[in-house]
Amino acid sequence: MRRLKNWQIGRRLPAGIELALEGGSLMRLQVLDKTLFRISLVNRGLWRLDRTWAIAPQGDTPWEGRARDDLSGFPCPAHELDAEAERITLATKDLRLLVGRPLRLTWQALIGGTWKTFAEDRPTGAYLLGRTDHAAEHFLLRAPGERIYGLGEKAGPLERSGRRYEMRNLDALGYDAQTTDPLYKHIPFTLTRTETAGSYSLYYDTAATAWFDLGNERDNYHPPYRAFRTADGDLDYYMRWSPDIMTLVREQARMTGGTAFPPRWSLGYSGSTMAYTDAPDAESRLAGFLDELDRYDIPCDSFHLSSGYTAIGNKRYVFHWNRDRFPDPDQFTARFNTAGVRLIANIKPCLLNDHPRRAEAEEQHLFITDSETGEPESSVFWDDEGSHLDFTNPATVDWWKLHVRRELLDRGIAATWNDNNEFEVWNREARCAGFGRPLDISQIRPIQALLMTRASDAAQRAHAPDRRPYLVTRSGGTGIQRYAQTWTGDNHTDWETLRWNIRMGLGLSLSGFFNIGHDTGGFAGPQPGPELLLRWVQNGIFHPRFTIHSWNADNSATEPWTHPEVTPLVAAAVRLRYRLLPYLYTCLWRAAAAQEPILRPLFLDHEDDPASFADSDEFLLGPDLLVATVVEAGATRRRLRLPVNATGWVDFHTGVWHSPGSDIDMPVTLASVPLFVRAGSVLPLSIGARRATPEAETARELAIYPAPGDFAVESLCYDDRDTTGALEGDYCLTRLHLSGVGNELRLEISQSGRREPPHPTLRLHLATGDSRRLTSNGAPVAASAEVSWRT
Repeated sequence: MRRLKNWQIGRRLPAGIELALEGGSLMRLQVLDKTLFRISLVNRGLWRLDRTWAIAPQGDTPWEGRARDDLSGFPCPAHELDAEAERITLATKDLRLLVGRPLRLTWQALIGGTWKTFAEDRPTGAYLLGRTDHAAEHFLLRAPGERIYGLGEKAGPLERSGRRYEMRNLDALGYDAQTTDPLYKHIPFTLTRTETAGSYSLYYDTAATAWFDLGNERDNYHPPYRAFRTADGDLDYYMRWSPDIMTLVREQARMTGGTAFPPRWSLGYSGSTMAYTDAPDAESRLAGFLDELDRYDIPCDSFHLSSGYTAIGNKRYVFHWNRDRFPDPDQFTARFNTAGVRLIANIKPCLLNDHPRRAEAEEQHLFITDSETGEPESSVFWDDEGSHLDFTNPATVDWWKLHVRRELLDRGIAATWNDNNEFEVWNREARCAGFGRPLDISQIRPIQALLMTRASDAAQRAHAPDRRPYLVTRSGGTGIQRYAQTWTGDNHTDWETLRWNIRMGLGLSLSGFFNIGHDTGGFAGPQPGPELLLRWVQNGIFHPRFTIHSWNADNSATEPWTHPEVTPLVAAAVRLRYRLLPYLYTCLWRAAAAQEPILRPLFLDHEDDPASFADSDEFLLGPDLLVATVVEAGATRRRLRLPVNATGWVDFHTGVWHSPGSDIDMPVTLASVPLFVRAGSVLPLSIGARRATPEAETARELAIYPAPGDFAVESLCYDDRDTTGALEGDYCLTRLHLSGVGNELRLEISQSGRREPPHPTLRLHLATGDSRRLTSNGAPVAASAEVSWRT
């Protein structure tokens, strides 16, 4: 590799300037927004990959990718450029970039009238490029006291500094949630909070295998540094500054295309286990699941149909139905649909060598090909070998959509579960069609998963054009959140996984992936014991994706009723989730409409409280709920500290108010689900629902949690009918403004949107012992009353 040191002023660009570097390489410095700069290093003057599938500020990219030189969707504001022989300054009114010699960039933000440095390249060599390959490296200085977050789904603590991580999609069955790396996702995005100059995000737009060293590495010849290294692709990164981390999270999600908005039923409990579909009497086992739901009065909206329905022997064959286990697929799906439990079918992108449709796919040239022979590539997959479909080939996309419709959707399957899509094709030069411009798999591995999921999304939209689709994907990279919900893969069953998965989910949220969850109860390993299963369920109900899923070593199934001694408590936890569904759905809408994270570390809403940055098992669910479930075996007490806010916190169950920053030490039993409400909030709650739709409710309740003294807090409640026009006004958005003024509590209720409220009235419930007079839209009401929803 060669170190880049020297630069010459090159041509002016509409959004910045280009520098000429050694070896014919170019560096482009561009102003995309008032606090967003882009740095592009073009090796030998040519892009290695001249398009991206991640950058989508207008909502999506073309199937074939967005040209890297395309700046549409960015405001590219006016900027100042001062270019001298030894120094260049590129600035907006809020941010400036300094270029020095040898090649070194420094970023500064205008804070309180003073320019403060928030990030700077390593002075002893910041950029290296491969001479004969497409490898690249970038080095930044590490600043004392900085905190680093992001990188998506990574094991271990949420704060990442001092460690090394690899970005490479891998099927990490039974991983250790504290140490295993790499995992399923490829998300080269970090957030850094400085001690004195706000925070910045850094997104490297590459889909190639890459490494982040955030202070693990030390070198005598350099000051403390952090490194980004990529084996292939381009060094093309986006540097954004903000005084707060929340803005960085939201803007990253927006820049990469936003968040899919699935239907409300996707928030219901979803059953799943490999044990059912792998059993010889699979259809009978699945029917028994429906019976047990009724027996234990457990709400459920869907079931994840594991790949055993496609089996021949112990192998998996996508778009093939095992007729021994499922003699009549249409009749089978009809039974579930009649019961109100939708089926989500597992599909995989690799066809084994003896797949019934293998010859058909070969004839149509649908596979990624070997770089030397031109034949379909061959990879290890599901106890055999097979070839991966190439979703950069339009013919493959069409073939996939056709079979998703014929074999699944037309048979009554409601959604797709895009699984085993890590595309572990380790011949780095295996060829992909590239929509007419061939590419090596090493350049676009996570893009294959993205395009596979997008093809499934297109099939579902064509099949039900008036309804929003729901999809799940295990793997992928930045941009996959535009189409699907995801989860943290095949975790291992133990207490430590329960704790570390919380942090893994928060890492995804901080990286722009908001609709997430885990395999509740643990996927691989021993069956969870009664206490572990219960505590995992009590935690899982607060994640957007709530699925109990298992592939236990003893071939047993993990079910809500696995351990009779805790089944009533498991059922109570699931029913609590359904009670919270109106609030959860409002959080999901806020994620899609405003790019607000659903799961949040405490510091994301409370940066002014230094203690909120401490490692903990607590997290926020939206802006108004603090989840503090029990995650330790045999616990008899739960200790936590509530973050400092303006109004304090109220115990969801008891109505007791706690002052901001309170230290809590509460006794807990197996039945305990510690949960706190931001004081001043009004929570929309469901009454009587056994399905995740407003029609399934017997009523809607507003639980009122006032703060002491004078205060004012606004809460929201969002409802729609799962239509495609929901984000364009086909909804009912209820604003709930609660204030305390003297000896009065005032609740103001108003609506917007084209939809009528789902019920004519709302039940009010004052959840605390507050004795102040309560009014609703100016009229006095009782602490428990019913008021008109329409205003």
